[in-house]
Amino acid sequence: MYDYHVHTNYSDGAFLSRMVDAATDAGLDGVGITDHCNVSPDPAAERFKRTFGFNLDLTYERRREAIERLRADPDVGIDVFDAVEMDYDPDHEAAIADFLAEAGFDYAIGSVHELDGANVHTRSHFADKPASERRALVDRYFEKLVALIDSELFAIAAHPDLVERNPHLRGFATADHYAAVAEAFRDSRTIPEINAGRLLDDYGEFHPAPAFLSRLVDAGVRVSVGTDSHEPGVIAPRIDEIEAEMDRRGLDPVRLDKLAED
Repeated sequence: MYDYHVHTNYSDGAFLSRMVDAATDAGLDGVGITDHCNVSPDPAAERFKRTFGFNLDLTYERRREAIERLRADPDVGIDVFDAVEMDYDPDHEAAIADFLAEAGFDYAIGSVHELDGANVHTRSHFADKPASERRALVDRYFEKLVALIDSELFAIAAHPDLVERNPHLRGFATADHYAAVAEAFRDSRTIPEINAGRLLDDYGEFHPAPAFLSRLVDAGVRVSVGTDSHEPGVIAPRIDEIEAEMDRRGLDPVRLDKLAED
């Protein structure tokens, strides 16, 4: 079992060594260090990443040195991947492509985090909007997600229904959205993940949500595993839940090295 989506202190998670130790204790064979990164030229994006310390575009080489030291440590008994979770916007695709080519990560995860100039998680931004406007924003979210998949800049598309985490955007996803995303995945090298980032808290579901995941499975889309962990203590329980869900659905998770061979 490989967890391809974990965060460290190089963005908004715990210390790198603690996250790797927790992945080892969870019985994983490998863990992907995928700190947040944004290379958008938009001034609002610049302010956001400076405020919250999402500066991997400036620090990835230092993090790489730390990862290489862990790989060389004989007490570290799992694979440790040098990867990234990159914010995606179709308007900034060229800048993203240039940065990924320059940085040379083991793999990249793509995420749509922004709608209407705000992070999807910012409940207050969406709370007072009329239902028609929120529905249109969810339409836009899925348009961006399809563009992300079609770009083939990323090995993995993270939490492909992130809007469900926000109660003011939840429930607007439709069967047509799911069908469009499933078709895009079928035609792309990019794969979705089963993401447990909000499974054990107030949202209480995987991404994709059950109906969406069923649609992807029925379409023959393969999936990877990502706990989306920011703290060491949640890796093991999230992996246990993911394994149970994979067993229930009869799914085998994709290994990125095997996917490349295919």
